[in-house]
Amino acid sequence: MPFPDPINATEEGLVAVGGDLKPERLLEAYSKGIFPWYSEGQPILWFSPDPRMVLYPAKFKCSKSLQRVIQSKRFEVRIDTAFERVIKACSSVPRPGQDGTWITPDMIDAYIKMHRLGYAHSFETYRAGELVGGLYGISLGAAFFGESMFHKTPDASKLALSELVNFARKQGFDFIDAQTPTSHLQSLGAEVVERKRFLEELEISLNQQTKIGKWTDTISI
Repeated sequence: MPFPDPINATEEGLVAVGGDLKPERLLEAYSKGIFPWYSEGQPILWFSPDPRMVLYPAKFKCSKSLQRVIQSKRFEVRIDTAFERVIKACSSVPRPGQDGTWITPDMIDAYIKMHRLGYAHSFETYRAGELVGGLYGISLGAAFFGESMFHKTPDASKLALSELVNFARKQGFDFIDAQTPTSHLQSLGAEVVERKRFLEELEISLNQQTKIGKWTDTISI
């Protein structure tokens, strides 16, 4: 069954309940600005929040401290070489103020399958060969939908985001969807936009060809 129009979502952004996490359904959801967000034991909940947080690559704010980390050459960022490790780390690394995770085992399996199909991607930060941070998300058209990030050492996730932004600039991506507003993302240049505007921009971005397949690369920083 097709998803309802996200314009008719609840005040919390809930669009639909139930269904499955098959690739066809996930692709349809993201193409309509909808994503799954639920906890273990709940039915699958599909959201399209209003407002939305969006990071336009040209507006990314690289702080002086992050610039110093990049210039130190202590880290290496890789793309699509450890997707499974990244998503599992995102689900297991403790987060301040959060009890548990919304990245359930079923979610992990579904996004690993999306990665194998060439739609889900990871940016991974390494130090001395150890994975210390990263992020993952879905790519459709000229849009990247950020799902989650983690870090085990300061700035590791910011480095991964910085390289995602660089990649997005080079590849002509229109925006990086950051889903729900946070002060942390705003400090990096992300903007709060109305859902209506987001959906309009998404529709335009989907006219571009999706870059399907592994984006494997290595950037020493």
